[in-house]
Amino acid sequence: MMRTEYPWLLPSALADPLDQELPGDRGRERPRRTVRDWVVDICAFLFAALIGLLALEASAKAANGGGVLLADQLVGALACCAVWLRRRWPVVLAVALTLVTIPVPVAGGALLVSLFSLAVHRPFRPVALVGGLALASAVVQPLVRPEPDTSTLVAMAAGAVFVLLVIGWGMLVRARRQLLVALRERAHRAETEAELRAQQAQRLAREAIAREMHDVLAHRLTLLSVHAGALEFRPDAPKAEIARAAGVIRDSSHEALQDLREIIGVLRAPGAGDGEDGHRPQPTLASLETLVAESREAGMRVTLDNRVADPAAAPAATGRTVYRIAQEGLTNARKHAPGAEVVLTVGGGPGRGLTVEVRNPAPAEGPASDVPGSGQGLIGLTERATLAGGRLEHGRTDDGGFLVRSWLPWPS
Repeated sequence: MMRTEYPWLLPSALADPLDQELPGDRGRERPRRTVRDWVVDICAFLFAALIGLLALEASAKAANGGGVLLADQLVGALACCAVWLRRRWPVVLAVALTLVTIPVPVAGGALLVSLFSLAVHRPFRPVALVGGLALASAVVQPLVRPEPDTSTLVAMAAGAVFVLLVIGWGMLVRARRQLLVALRERAHRAETEAELRAQQAQRLAREAIAREMHDVLAHRLTLLSVHAGALEFRPDAPKAEIARAAGVIRDSSHEALQDLREIIGVLRAPGAGDGEDGHRPQPTLASLETLVAESREAGMRVTLDNRVADPAAAPAATGRTVYRIAQEGLTNARKHAPGAEVVLTVGGGPGRGLTVEVRNPAPAEGPASDVPGSGQGLIGLTERATLAGGRLEHGRTDDGGFLVRSWLPWPS
């Protein structure tokens, strides 16, 4: 919430946005007066007293007896004291002073102050009704208490002009305050929306990073798990096989560390683009051969059917998405159907889009046990394909195997 550095210089209706009298909400707790309000109230009291003294001097010339002059003094003093209640009961006070001013002109100053407060703190309808009553009072008052030195017509016109000027000034002040409140609310709303957008962008970035970490590291860590498990269950394997498995573990660990460093580098330097100096090239459609070779070294039986005439011509983002889909499909096949032959098919071209399929039959030794986190990678791939403008389908086939199929756009 926006705050001013010196709230005591503002009226109470603007010092705290939660304590506003501008809309006419009378059910809210009345705001406490600020230092500025006390200064304004004192000036209003002195103004009402000054106008009352001037009116009392004129009434003394026309008074027929001391009783009338004493009554004017008492009523005028009470009217000036009533000015302190103008913030709490502006409508009631304005109506009462309007009626009192007709027989007692000394209360005219207090009436002007109450009309100003009414126009500031209340909407147009009550202001118009009380203002009409005040205009009628300004016309009737010279007839009830005429002044010897002023004509009745001039007194009527002067009273009406003063009433209209005070009400117009009060309405102008109210409109300015409403504008300030509206601008402050708009600024607060803009700050809130900006904060929400930042939180949403942060959440989306976290989801993208988590999806990228899963897609990048799952393949490497699965290779580590497979070969570490082979070394654990076959400690008597030939030295050449143990050396090959240890080499795969070493290479996969190195690749996983490199991928992790890339992701951490992105976190440390937000906005860094792909291909920035110091970052390894991102995988593309032409990198599928390397991915399949790594899987074959891990002991998988993988058949690659690449029907794309020029894989290097595929858009970088689309090729990277195809690579991640193929990587996740091979990882899932290795986890859930060990030993089964996997067929990776890629086809398409400019204008037709790219199609990638990862198909594996049912495992010969029965379904593998569930792996913690199973299904999260496919959810991430579905989101990735949707963001790229394509679609992804996955599920079991009629022979008990599993199929992952995706289509991605490739503009002509």
